[in-house]
Amino acid sequence: MTQLSYTHGASDVPLLGETIGVNFDRTVARWGDRPGLISCAQKISWTYRELGAKVDAFAAGLLALGLQPGDRIGIWSPNNAEWIVTQFATAKAGLILVNINPAYRLAEVEYALNKVGCRALITATRFKTSDYIGMVNTLAPELARSRPGHLDASKLPHLRIVIQIGESAPGTLLFEDVYGLGGTAERARLTDLAGVLQFDDPIAIQFTSGTTGLPKGATLTHHNILNNGFFDGEMMHYSEVDKVCIPVPMYHCFGMVIGALACVTHGSAIVFPGEGFDPLATLKAVASERCTSLYGVPTMFIAELDHPEFATFDLSSLRTGMMAGAPCPIEVMRRCVRDMHLTEMTIGYGMTETSPVSTQTAIGDPLEKQTGSVGRAHPHVEIKIVDTEGRIVPRGVSGELCTRGYCVMLGYWDDPERTDQAIDKNGWMHTGDLATMDSDGYLNIVGRIKDMVIRGGENIYPREIEEFLYRHPAIQDVQVFGVPDQRFGEELCAWIKLRSGMALTADEVAAFCKDQIAHYKVPRHIQFVDEFPMTVTGKMQKFIMREKMTELLGVTAAATA
Repeated sequence: MTQLSYTHGASDVPLLGETIGVNFDRTVARWGDRPGLISCAQKISWTYRELGAKVDAFAAGLLALGLQPGDRIGIWSPNNAEWIVTQFATAKAGLILVNINPAYRLAEVEYALNKVGCRALITATRFKTSDYIGMVNTLAPELARSRPGHLDASKLPHLRIVIQIGESAPGTLLFEDVYGLGGTAERARLTDLAGVLQFDDPIAIQFTSGTTGLPKGATLTHHNILNNGFFDGEMMHYSEVDKVCIPVPMYHCFGMVIGALACVTHGSAIVFPGEGFDPLATLKAVASERCTSLYGVPTMFIAELDHPEFATFDLSSLRTGMMAGAPCPIEVMRRCVRDMHLTEMTIGYGMTETSPVSTQTAIGDPLEKQTGSVGRAHPHVEIKIVDTEGRIVPRGVSGELCTRGYCVMLGYWDDPERTDQAIDKNGWMHTGDLATMDSDGYLNIVGRIKDMVIRGGENIYPREIEEFLYRHPAIQDVQVFGVPDQRFGEELCAWIKLRSGMALTADEVAAFCKDQIAHYKVPRHIQFVDEFPMTVTGKMQKFIMREKMTELLGVTAAATA
């Protein structure tokens, strides 16, 4: 009988059957004197005991403001110590934390706050080009003349409380002041809630950055994200001696779960190099704090490896980490192992809706598996690959990757129709990613169903061509996608970013491909670029590239019957 593309991450390590707050308290009790949170830009270094005191004070303050378990509270901020305090304080108070993308502008933040009915918002004052408090006042001009905690705004009808990080403005509460609001009654309530809150309660809403339609609010439970963070840390062999450098954004599962929760469940230190990603700041943080683990999407590791000052930093403390969030080029992974001492580096795959990790490479995997796959099914997670009819395909055959298990979200907040489209009647989350599974159960992502290019009847997976082009010594980064074509329906286009000081022509790219890959896989259109359109989390936005290239070429697809 043909071996089918189904696997289960059987494990003798049990799932954690507790809430995030209970688990956090256990960590503080066990590792109170160990480093808990280091925020380099803020010059903050707290032990777990100090972090625990901040979390309890802030949680009590939120209760004193009248917030009740189940209320939604938004956070709109880059990475900082306040983010971590908020994450664990809201969990202990039973509040549902709504992560708002720091890149959002007026229409997007208005939609997010109203979609889930946020009663409170914690916001940074400003970051880079974002004037957060200015945008809040634009949406809610009533704020400036309201009493703090008593907002009544026509455009944001659910919002009552605005808490501002770093500064204060009319109508807002200063984050630091919330620490002092809670009294004996609120502290007692926190103790009571520890025995009342259930691990299946929703605790986080994360908006997915879809390429079409309005963002969807993936609703995740304590059980979802606490266990995913725990097993992420288990896979990287975390303990209380580890220091984890987290340059990825906290608003995303990569920072919040793979980052903060993997650390807290193992007593490891959380290290923020800065508010947003900066390759130099990241390298400095790793070297100065002697970090043992480093996270990032591929573009972050490329920026670090290619930084002019890279060779001046002692990165010998590094051993592990995770590259995820976007397809991981094999050559980049090899450079991380060779040049950054990341000999136990792992690659993770998943999505916000699955908390997020579904598969991960393991320490000790053969190098070809570490660099050429996204690993095997995570503990307690089922994986299958299916064809367009929903039938499981044989091993080695591509199809849609589906995930089932504790990690699958409750659903999209107040959106049963799109929830049903994503999670079938048997509990399988359909990812929209094309993958293959080998005889050992290792998964390889070959592309997005939406990204697959059909050229003259040939199915082409851009990922395969990108991996080939990464071998060229002049190419730093490359993205391949389809553009309309009158003759073939679609043609391949490659956007290429060159290494500093290197030169390359379109003809030389074509010559590099000749006799190495099939002729129909050689990109017809080559564009050299300085940067790519991408989300804050480093995911490439190929739909924008496709739109720009289609406009530039002035092409349309061939007519179909």
